[in-house]
Amino acid sequence: MATLTVTSRGQVTFRKEVLQHLGVKPGERITLELLPGGKAALKAAAPTGSIRDFFGCLAGKTDVKLTIEEINEAIGEAAAEAGMAGLKR
Repeated sequence: MATLTVTSRGQVTFRKEVLQHLGVKPGERITLELLPGGKAALKAAAPTGSIRDFFGCLAGKTDVKLTIEEINEAIGEAAAEAGMAGLKR
């Protein structure tokens, strides 16, 4: 069992082995669930994705390169097909 010290500002620093046990890395979050009897459950927070995390995920996966005009045309065609599919219902 790890014993932690609370500072005068009410802050606690977790030891490296505690963070490793939780699987928490710098910049990640921890959730604390308050339980009856003055107890609490501590665990690593589920990571949330962001668009910034998504950028570059397909880099190097294909050699296809499109111009902005080709991309816009493909989007327009997909939108037209989706609109027609909605009318067929």
